[in-house]
Amino acid sequence: MHLKPKIVWIDGIGCNGCSHSFFNYEEFDNFLDDFELLYHPLLYFDNFEKKSDILIIEGALREGFKRNNKNLIKLIEELIINSKFVICLGTCSSYGGIFGEGVMFNKKENGIFYDYKDKIINIPGCPPHPNWLGYVLYMIKEQQEILLDELNRPKEIFAFTTHAGCSRNEYFEWKIDSENFGEKEGCLFYYQGCQGPFTHSSCNRDLWNGVNSKTRAGTPCFGCTESCFPKNELFKTQTLMGIPANIPLGVSKRAYLTLSGIAKSLKNERLSQKLFEYKDKK
Repeated sequence: MHLKPKIVWIDGIGCNGCSHSFFNYEEFDNFLDDFELLYHPLLYFDNFEKKSDILIIEGALREGFKRNNKNLIKLIEELIINSKFVICLGTCSSYGGIFGEGVMFNKKENGIFYDYKDKIINIPGCPPHPNWLGYVLYMIKEQQEILLDELNRPKEIFAFTTHAGCSRNEYFEWKIDSENFGEKEGCLFYYQGCQGPFTHSSCNRDLWNGVNSKTRAGTPCFGCTESCFPKNELFKTQTLMGIPANIPLGVSKRAYLTLSGIAKSLKNERLSQKLFEYKDKK
């Protein structure tokens, strides 16, 4: 490992959203001082160097797809072999996204480069928070151990659910749902499609731009860090007999039904009131 780690950033099939997210990294100037970026598809470089300390792969894979007039999969295999660490940045690279063909995983199945799992770190998200990549890069630079879960995701980021730190948790506990998007009151889980209770991320602990998150802005979590993303009907909760079909992680359905019934029967008058007056949009 070089004192100033060398990075090659390659793009598969994607929208470059992960790159644009990281370009908003608050410590981006320090990143450029502390790392040597050998290649990035959105920036100009004279040469394309294949040997690196860290390979960052953004975007999904596809058999027969070409980059730089080379077969994408063969190019990535060559780059993986010539790197010490591989970071799969974003849900497309981590799980395959819409195409379902990722680096280590194809959704939940083992992907074409699963055998290189010992050097792969997955950072899913659509896009991932810039701090997530920053954390991994500096841990590698300082030669610190990064604890990973069974999907090779950093536990420091993905051991928690998006629900942790949500400003609507009190409404969730009392089963009071939001009636409209964009409001401060109410939970978004019961009718509005929020997947925060079973999505792994630190979005409500490490706020976006340091100030906000989807749920704090009144929009449901779409579960973009999970292998099942994207889903249909993102703004609608699938229910069975009026109860969400997918329940929070670690709770049995019978226990959840019991708790939900008790919470709904004990109406919380304070939380049932509006905190703000909203003007009708004309």
